[in-house]
Amino acid sequence: MTQKAMTAAFVAGAVATAVAGLSATTPAHAQAKEKCYGISLAGQNDCKAGPGTTCAGSSTVDYQGNAWTLVPKGTCVTMELPGDRKGSLSELDRDLPEA
Repeated sequence: MTQKAMTAAFVAGAVATAVAGLSATTPAHAQAKEKCYGISLAGQNDCKAGPGTTCAGSSTVDYQGNAWTLVPKGTCVTMELPGDRKGSLSELDRDLPEA
């Protein structure tokens, strides 16, 4: 094998190792989350809180139906909250702030 071919093989191996390392640096728990609407206390949502709000921490009502929080995947719809509320994978029309 020529030195040029050996250098190319080394570079290809280094690139493959680097790419494999990048995918391994993403924590498994970060991939296993889902948006759960209607479970946040006021000001504790992760993002989206309906018209007139911006993002994280902008919900103004406890359990605001159009504000979400990230939770472990598969747990959202089984969460039981006060007043017979449950989490939802989509926006809810309940507990919205008064316009």
